[in-house]
Amino acid sequence: MDMEELVRQQLVALGENPNREGLVKTPHRVAESLKFLTRGYRMSEEDVINGALFQAESDHMVIVKDIEIYSLCEHHMLPFFGRCHIGYIPRDKVIGVSKLARIADMFARRLQIQERLTQQIADSLMKHLNPLGVGVVIEARHLCMMMRGVEKQNSFMMTSAVRGCILQSSATRAEFFNLIQSNARHT
Repeated sequence: MDMEELVRQQLVALGENPNREGLVKTPHRVAESLKFLTRGYRMSEEDVINGALFQAESDHMVIVKDIEIYSLCEHHMLPFFGRCHIGYIPRDKVIGVSKLARIADMFARRLQIQERLTQQIADSLMKHLNPLGVGVVIEARHLCMMMRGVEKQNSFMMTSAVRGCILQSSATRAEFFNLIQSNARHT
């Protein structure tokens, strides 16, 4: 059964008439929307990185903050959204800066939980960059918690994943967290 037919059946199960004017094209629109929102399943890390790894003699922390992320919670298929902060300490190569955002987006555009998303980004960077260390922090708002259930409008969730020297050295870990918190904006 195709996605459009499933959406039509869902509309009927909700008590709607999928043939009424406002809903006639909804099954098609929802199917296209879900394909777009879950496009990360059809992407690979290698395709996203696309060779954008460059030799560099640098062992200083590289941080990209406030990368917007949008995902769908795997438990309710409701959106969660927020900001991702990524830092790494190169060993002998750096990655094109836009690729950090693209890696975060690739994993976010799957049915997810925030905890796994944070881990996947960190693990991907460790695998492809072989850096001295990686740190990833995500702060996000979850509509499954805001629109239903406990209905807490001002809540947001923070997760972190640290690897290598950022995990092993309390001073390096403190530097990472201090840098991402400087002038931090909350979603």
